[in-house]
Amino acid sequence: MSSNKKYWKSVEELNENSSIVETLRNNEFVEEIPTNEFLGDAASLSSSSTTRRDFLKYVGFSTAAATLAACEGPVHKSIPYVVQPEQIIPGIADYYATTMFDGFDFANLLVKTREGRPIKIENNTIAGAKFTANARVHASVLSLYDNMRLKNPTIDAKSSNWSEVDARIKASLIDAKAKNGQIVLLTNTLASPSTEKLIADFIAKNPNTQHIIYDAVSESAALDAFESVYGERALADLDFSKANTIVSVGADFLGDWQGGGFDSGYAKGRIPQNGMMSKHFQFESNMTLSGASADKRIAMSEANQKQALVKIYNIITGSSVPNFLDKDFDEAVMKAAKQLNDAGSKGLLVSGIQDKNAQLLVIAINQVLKSETFLTAGTRQIRKGSNEKITQLIADMNSKKIHTIIMSGVNPAYTLANSAAFISGLKNTKLSVAFSLKEDETASLTTIAAAVPHYLESWNDHSLTKGTYSLTQPTIRPLFNTKQFQDVLLSLNGISGSYYDYLKSNIGGSVSGLTWNQLVHDGIYVGATSSISGGTADYSAAANALAKSNPSSSYELVLYTTTGLGDGQQANNPWLQEFPDPITRVSWDNYLTVSKFDAEKLKLENEIVANGGLNGSYATVTVGNTKITAPVIIQPGQAKGTIGLALGYGKKASLKEEMQVGVNAYLVYNNFKNVQSAQIVKADGEHEFASVQSQKTLMGRGDIVKETTLEVFKAKYNEPQIWNPVPMVSLDHKEVPATSVDLWESFDRSVGHHFNLSIDLNACTGCGACVIACHAENNVPVVGKSEVRRSRDMHWLRIDRYYSSEDTFAGDNKKKDDFDGLTGEKGSLSGFGQMENPADNPQVVFQPVMCQHCNHAPCETVCPVAATSHSRQGQNHMAYNRCVGTRYCANNCPYKVRRFNWFLYAKNDEFNYHMNDDLGRMVVNPDVNVRSRGVMEKCSMCIQKTQLTILTAKREGREVGVDEFQTACSSACSTGAMMFGDVNNKENTIALLAEDKRAYHLLESVGTKPNVVYQVKVRNI
Repeated sequence: MSSNKKYWKSVEELNENSSIVETLRNNEFVEEIPTNEFLGDAASLSSSSTTRRDFLKYVGFSTAAATLAACEGPVHKSIPYVVQPEQIIPGIADYYATTMFDGFDFANLLVKTREGRPIKIENNTIAGAKFTANARVHASVLSLYDNMRLKNPTIDAKSSNWSEVDARIKASLIDAKAKNGQIVLLTNTLASPSTEKLIADFIAKNPNTQHIIYDAVSESAALDAFESVYGERALADLDFSKANTIVSVGADFLGDWQGGGFDSGYAKGRIPQNGMMSKHFQFESNMTLSGASADKRIAMSEANQKQALVKIYNIITGSSVPNFLDKDFDEAVMKAAKQLNDAGSKGLLVSGIQDKNAQLLVIAINQVLKSETFLTAGTRQIRKGSNEKITQLIADMNSKKIHTIIMSGVNPAYTLANSAAFISGLKNTKLSVAFSLKEDETASLTTIAAAVPHYLESWNDHSLTKGTYSLTQPTIRPLFNTKQFQDVLLSLNGISGSYYDYLKSNIGGSVSGLTWNQLVHDGIYVGATSSISGGTADYSAAANALAKSNPSSSYELVLYTTTGLGDGQQANNPWLQEFPDPITRVSWDNYLTVSKFDAEKLKLENEIVANGGLNGSYATVTVGNTKITAPVIIQPGQAKGTIGLALGYGKKASLKEEMQVGVNAYLVYNNFKNVQSAQIVKADGEHEFASVQSQKTLMGRGDIVKETTLEVFKAKYNEPQIWNPVPMVSLDHKEVPATSVDLWESFDRSVGHHFNLSIDLNACTGCGACVIACHAENNVPVVGKSEVRRSRDMHWLRIDRYYSSEDTFAGDNKKKDDFDGLTGEKGSLSGFGQMENPADNPQVVFQPVMCQHCNHAPCETVCPVAATSHSRQGQNHMAYNRCVGTRYCANNCPYKVRRFNWFLYAKNDEFNYHMNDDLGRMVVNPDVNVRSRGVMEKCSMCIQKTQLTILTAKREGREVGVDEFQTACSSACSTGAMMFGDVNNKENTIALLAEDKRAYHLLESVGTKPNVVYQVKVRNI
């Protein structure tokens, strides 16, 4: 029976003359509720005001709508293809082989594109592709979508077109020839056969031209030494996998030394096989990635490093050059030299000392050893710069000898210590041109700023090592009105056609038996190479000159590049700015690193304040007439009398305000020396750091990071309970293995797939490539310095770095085990307090930690809405739409790997990190939803990738291949530290690793039964 009762939504409806009622009959919501506006914009929220009457209207008619809006994600309208391109299948990724080289970083890559958008960098695993992506290369896909890029060419700071640019340059070249003026092509190292041929043709057409190569971070000393011995301006390639003994004197070869890319070979020798692993000695000033991985690390100044190198030279070659090494280091250097000598051809010595004499001794030592690791076949072509030539160029510019200067891939107004001299010289030229991605410090001063495409929009070729040839191909059409430097050179040389045509017609001399299409598909060709016959030099004179180096009475300022920003080319990349430094765990800053000894002497302090943030003193460093004031980090392992400072920060031009952080250390990079004599004094003020890890040591908690020595590992290999003990618990008043006790009913997980991830602590170098790869794959938001400082960073994957409190972690465990009572000399109260402080020269370990995907997950039992649950395949799921943000799961997680979305990080002016504009959002992976505020998120073990692998195999009518499953982190890991797969398929590598004698689980005694397994760290001491 129907009812004729009338219901009212509000008392306002009783008023028949109400205009509001009439409006609502046609439109339930009078206007859109600006929830995003007042939730995301602090200014709007503070300035808003509402009358009582308006508030009651809002409550009466709109609260329900606001509630519903709060429960829904944003709605995005999409426009379907009218005519679908044949080569694009919506929802299916395409991969393009390419090569990245920007004069500093380089890699052989596969670029993942979705619907025509590059969204992810992967490593090219084809035979011959030896260079993998580091953190910066992985982040370079975001730099493609940087809205601060130069979008059009400009002439005299006004927007122009390419015809005018072409005409202006040609006119200047004609004028230079008529007036016998000099023309300079100033470029970074090109490593491009076709570009170098174009430049040679340009010089032939314009004989008054010189080509000068400039590397912002110089390797000129090593290049000069190699050229004087071998007759080729290149660098030796090094195969660390063949080395049994490695001695490094000031070379961070796991970082950016000579371009990096050595970590894969190094890791092969560091994983114990048949009771054998390489031995690594490191002599250095700053704590580096290489020093952190070394078996024996000695902290010493560069002056002592030079003397150590001379002493090693004497022992290896039988020479007797006078040596003045500090006696404190004599024993360690003697031991390293003896083991290096015993290793013979399996030994390798490297050095980062920027002195030609030091680099000559490196060559001499490796020649005597006949080192199999020091390769003169397939030399590295990735550094070619000359310090002498760039110095002469500045002098010529200031004496008005240069008529026209054309620059590509360089930013000397920022990277030169004497940039003021360069800028004044630039004003003396008739025409200056800068081919640049951005209107940077140099491009903003030149007559013409020529906008160039990103490497993902470009064609090019590269010969990164002699005998190899690789292609760069575009993965998207140019986003802006850009033109390649090579296309302009073609025009200036009077050659018709595009650079693509030029490349295609010139590959014949570089490849043999490979078609163009096959080359584009593979991305790389490897030809035959032969070793260069080694010459000689006056090594004795070099050793005597080096031995005369005297310790400075002042401090040594050691300049270096960070894993995050490198030389600073990608300073506007928020992924890299928020990337925590592997050593200090600080992001959004560069800083002065000092030893604890010097900090106490200078009264410099670091402290953890009430909100958990790290604060530090400021200090002023004086080098010559230049002063730099920067915050201070007290760094364990820093050599006494030395200070560290990172290059690549302090940029201002064409950067968002949020990314304009740090100080420009290039200002004191005098004469391209990475070590400068300096004075340091404490300055006023206190700096707030964004640090993601405040606990520095393990405090003897050996169940978190398990380690042993190679000696014990070999002798007791078949008794792993000695060096990899299983924690014990009490059951019925008896001690039993923790793994045998279970509060849960176990499920049969032998059917179907069951995923595990193995992390080898011996192979992990802390490089962080996995962290950035995870960001890209899973749309992890950037939250900014202020939120990171509040411990609200959103990284799904972190790499914990621990120092030992004693000289070794074994010493930590012994000290803890010897505690007796609460107070006194051996009391645990004061003892644990002491163990919070790292040793002056501690051992270091890196431990990647993400969601452990526990089979008995404590987070799942406490979720009131079942937002987190477990799958048969071993993955801990997150249903974001169910999550109501109670954060019970985070409280109950013993690994602290869950992250809570405090805010909307996309389309929010408070978080302007490339996600507020349509261009920046082009990097978003459509297979992973962008999370809204108020939900919990964490590592998903890349469920979208595992499911795609299963569905692809199903569609192709086959089983999933051996080791075919990958996560973002495992595919990015160049050292093989992370291995992922299905443990139910016994042919997979992960199945063997899960049962390996070195395998253990994190916090095994808790009983969570994780699906992430770690391998015990073995030290060769």
